[in-house]
Amino acid sequence: VGGGFVVTGNPNNQNAFRMIDSEANISELNDYDVKYKFKNGKELENLCWAMDMNISDIIFENELKWRNAELIKEGLLNIWNVMDACIENGLSTKGLLNATTRRAKKLAEKIIEMEYSDNNTGLNSINMKGNFSDDWLRCWAVAVNEENAGGNRVVTAPTNGAAGVIPAVIKYYKTYHKTPNDDGGAMGMLYKRGASLSAAEVGCQGEIGVASSMASAALCEVMGGNVFQVTNAAEIAMEHSLGLTCDPVGGYVEIPCIERNAIGASKAVASARMALMGDGKNVVSLDNVIETMRQTGWDMQAKYKETSKGGLAQNVPSC
Repeated sequence: VGGGFVVTGNPNNQNAFRMIDSEANISELNDYDVKYKFKNGKELENLCWAMDMNISDIIFENELKWRNAELIKEGLLNIWNVMDACIENGLSTKGLLNATTRRAKKLAEKIIEMEYSDNNTGLNSINMKGNFSDDWLRCWAVAVNEENAGGNRVVTAPTNGAAGVIPAVIKYYKTYHKTPNDDGGAMGMLYKRGASLSAAEVGCQGEIGVASSMASAALCEVMGGNVFQVTNAAEIAMEHSLGLTCDPVGGYVEIPCIERNAIGASKAVASARMALMGDGKNVVSLDNVIETMRQTGWDMQAKYKETSKGGLAQNVPSC
């Protein structure tokens, strides 16, 4: 199951993190004996506040349990290089997939054409003074997921089906701002513990929703957000992904999955920017929305959980 755990016995609708917690004290488990422990968003916020640290600092310190700082940075750079190569491969490849046709290359060519055009009508007229950053953001997400659909190399972050959101948002920041840090992983941990990353368990809210939430949190921090704005950004992205179904046409991770990554990336940027304009105070907490996502996922009918037995999969003819 993408984004989940391999478990034995009867999980009883519990994911592996909750099974572990119910069987042993978390501090007794060597893998979790890290410097800064947290199990939910509130604990993470309090920890950052008490230690006067960013979320990325907390995660970095915890990673030092397994490897030194140089290896951590080297590993992160390697992951980014794979993500970036995936984008570039997607932008340079044409052809058919299983249920649709690749279009990232054509999208890129169209954006370049508009960037160098003096025409102020049509699409050009809605881009402020030639700013095509949002178009590139979506194009990059499409490129990654077309590579995934083609069976090529992607980074599972948080899942293969949602692999385009985080690379697109990172490239957006690197292209239009500067080099990012890492704290999106902390959000992924919270979702994995508190709910699920698997569309087979909770629908696409657990894949694209989580990816948008992770990317939004990371972008918010590197753009200067404090811990409360960062968790607010993560919450906004997920709040507006609640109930998202997984209904791939023909059973292929293509329709609506590829476009959904593009929209998920846009949602991540919008959520981060909205959070940055606020003070971090919000009615709905990150923990509230994670629990709501879990409950929504359990209540969702099985036909909307990666089975292709409902939704678009039943109403759109597969090729």
